[in-house]
Amino acid sequence: MEDEEYLTKCVVDPQQKTVYIYSSEGDTKEVVCDTTEEFMNVLSVIRATCPEDRLVYTEPLSGKIDF
Repeated sequence: MEDEEYLTKCVVDPQQKTVYIYSSEGDTKEVVCDTTEEFMNVLSVIRATCPEDRLVYTEPLSGKIDF
């Protein structure tokens, strides 16, 4: 019997208005939103369906970055 594919991690990047979804099979999906409204709608669905222990947010960049 084969195991079904399931969500392993969901990463939300508010600055880029992008959500990255990772599966147990190693697949990655990238949801890029064009508008803030679209991003908020996607985020609402993610928060309602993704278990909290699998949902993470990127850290915003702060201050000056030295290259």
